[in-house]
Amino acid sequence: MQKRKLGDGGLEVSALALGCMGYGKAREIPDRQEMVDLIQQAVERGIDFFDTAEVYGPFTNEEMVGQALAPLRDQVKIATKFGWDVNPDTGVHHGGVNSEPEHIRAAVEGSLRRLKTDRIDLLYQHRVDPDVPMEDVAGTVKELIRQGKVRFFGLSEAGAESIRRAHAVQPIAALQSEYSLWTREPENEVIPTLEELGIGLVPFSPLGKGFLTGKIDESTRFDSSDFRNRIHRFSPEARKANQALVDLVRVVGERHGATPAQVALAWLLARKPWIVPLFGTRKLDRLEENLGALSVALTADDLDEIESAGSTIRIECARYPEEMLRRSSL
Repeated sequence: MQKRKLGDGGLEVSALALGCMGYGKAREIPDRQEMVDLIQQAVERGIDFFDTAEVYGPFTNEEMVGQALAPLRDQVKIATKFGWDVNPDTGVHHGGVNSEPEHIRAAVEGSLRRLKTDRIDLLYQHRVDPDVPMEDVAGTVKELIRQGKVRFFGLSEAGAESIRRAHAVQPIAALQSEYSLWTREPENEVIPTLEELGIGLVPFSPLGKGFLTGKIDESTRFDSSDFRNRIHRFSPEARKANQALVDLVRVVGERHGATPAQVALAWLLARKPWIVPLFGTRKLDRLEENLGALSVALTADDLDEIESAGSTIRIECARYPEEMLRRSSL
């Protein structure tokens, strides 16, 4: 497995990470053992970087990840997140954010317990809290690092100003934000800031919530509970218009014997040596397909073609509805 370094502090991880958000988000988890097995199979295939969060469930996802990785703890790095207003005792999510120092400390104690570990390798603030100075957040995590409960600090969906303010107090190892061939906004301010400060990037939704796999088109019907039903970019009309991007990725992939998903991941890997894409899947064959991206060596001509042709493709609709975007990138 190829390795990459996130930040200048020495956090080295597999070049691809597994996002576990989709596992165990209900109190009753009929496929719990199947998902535990998948996580362990990912370790067998070389992935050593796993992502969860207090709010996923809440709590049930961390419990499942903890169950899966406890026997393999010294072989892996676990990232989790605080920052939503979740009652640390009951798991009730009150809505909104909460990064008050006492709330951070309580969240970390809960995460350590559920993950069956004595340290969190990478602790992210899940969303910026406009009511708590970033210096207070970073200072609290700094103390947790001193105590040995946390190894590295990260932010999620934060803007350039928040990144700078936090980094000045406690060096940031990584930013987790949405970034892919069809969500390129971080290139404007965020990625230059990360490069300047020596911070890694962990892009979530690197496959455009499944769209860049080439397995979704305008006729695809999603289950009524599918989150994508709430995203205008997944309306049939937008999918039809956005298909041009998938067609471009498919053409490039055909030259390499690669799938669209593999090309989309390989493109991210080629952007910067400190980018570690974070993908999610519930199926072993998709896990193996995505790992195949590490063998796809896009040439300079491939990258130029993607850039030039991609610049002529207008992506229809925003990545999230406006009310959701307002909670991000502060």
